[in-house]
Amino acid sequence: MGRSLRIALLSYRSKPHSGGQGVYVRALSRELTELGHRVEVFSGQPYPELDGGVPLTPLPSLDLYREPDPFRMPRPSEFRDWIDVAEYATMCTAGFPEPLTFTLRAARELLPRRAEFDVVHDNQSLGWGLLRLVRAGLPTVATVHHPVAIDRRLELAAAPTLRRRLTLHRWYAFTGMQARVLPRLDGVTTVSESSRRDIGAHLGVPAARVEVIPIGIDPGEFTPPPSGQPRDRESILVITSADVPLKGLVHLLEALAKLRTERPVRLTVVGTARPGGPAETALDRLALRDAVRFTGPVPEAELVRLLQTAGVVAIPSLYEGFSLPAIEAMACAAPLVTTDAGALPEVVGDEAGLRVRAGDVGELTAALQRVLDSPALAGQLGAAGRRRVLERFTWRATAERTAAWYGDVLERKGHAC
Repeated sequence: MGRSLRIALLSYRSKPHSGGQGVYVRALSRELTELGHRVEVFSGQPYPELDGGVPLTPLPSLDLYREPDPFRMPRPSEFRDWIDVAEYATMCTAGFPEPLTFTLRAARELLPRRAEFDVVHDNQSLGWGLLRLVRAGLPTVATVHHPVAIDRRLELAAAPTLRRRLTLHRWYAFTGMQARVLPRLDGVTTVSESSRRDIGAHLGVPAARVEVIPIGIDPGEFTPPPSGQPRDRESILVITSADVPLKGLVHLLEALAKLRTERPVRLTVVGTARPGGPAETALDRLALRDAVRFTGPVPEAELVRLLQTAGVVAIPSLYEGFSLPAIEAMACAAPLVTTDAGALPEVVGDEAGLRVRAGDVGELTAALQRVLDSPALAGQLGAAGRRRVLERFTWRATAERTAAWYGDVLERKGHAC
C-alpha cells in the first residue's frame, strides 16, 4: 500500500479492561497509528482508553446498561433526539438497542465528514446505520469476532423457563439485523478460521469474502514471571468478559468443588458475577463463597501480575471465536487448560495447554489437577505458549495485515491506494 490511510474505527461499547472489544480498539488504533496511518475512534459508553496520538470522538448513548444501575430510567432532560427515544423504547420492550442506535449516531456524525476518511472500520455493531455510509460511497468494513447468534443459541439452551426464552428471543432480535447488514458491507474480517466458518453459517457471508486476521498482544507488556518466581500451585485463574453460559464458568466452579475435596485450591475470576446469575447461584449451591474471588475489571498491570502467579489458567468456554485471554496467558508463560470449543484448538495448538471436551466437568477437573500436581508439566506448557505467541500473535502483525486488507478493499472499490 503506497500511502497512509485515514481510518474511522467504530465501537459501540469499549470497556477498557474487560472484554476483547475495548482491548482490540485500543491496540489496533495504536499500532495503525505507529505504522503511519491516521485513526480516529468513534465509541459509545463505556469509552475506551486510547494511547497518545489517537483521538476519540464520543458518541454518547443514554448508557442504559451502566453499572451500578443497569436498565435505568433516564431523566426527561437526558433525551436529545429520536434516536434516544428509540433506544429507550427498545430497552423497555426487552430488546438490546445499542448496535442499531450506535450506528445511526455514527452515520449522522460521519456523513458530513466523509471526505475526511478513506475507510470506516466497524467493530461488530453491524447496525443499519452502516448501510447509510455504504450508500454514500464511503468504504465500510467490519470485524466480526464471532456471530452473536451463537451466544443466543447457548443462552436459549440454558434458559430455565419459557418466559426466559421469550425474553431472550426479544433481547437478541438485533442478530437478525446483523445478518442482513453484514453481507452488504464492502469487506469483512474475523479473527480465526473457526469464526470464518461460523460467519458463513450464521451471517450468510461466504468464506471467500472473509479475511482472517488473528488478534494479538504486546509481548513486551505480557511477559513471563521474573526468573525464580514460583507459581502458586493452589491457584486457578479465569478471565471472563461476561457471566453467561457461553463462558462455561459454572462448569469451572463445579470442577473447583471437586478439587477442593482433596486440596485447598482457590479460584480468581477476572470479571464480575451477575446478580442472581448462574455463577452466583452455583457459588451457593457448591458452598464455594470462601474459595472464589471476583476481581471485576482490572488494569493491565494487575492482569499481568495475576497471570504471572497463577498455577494454571482455565478457559472453560462452550464457544470462543478467538480468546484473547488465552494468548495473554500464553504470553505470560502460564499453563493452560482449555476446552475444545470454537477457535480454542486453533489458537492454543497442541503444546501450550491441556484440552478437554467442552462442558465435561470430569475431564476439566482431571486436567486442572494434572497441571497443579506437576510443576514440570506446567513449565513445559507455559514455555510452549510463550513461543507460540511470539511466532503468531502480536498486535503489530495484526495491524500490518489489517492495513493491507484495507488496501485490498479500496482497490476492489476503485479507490487509489
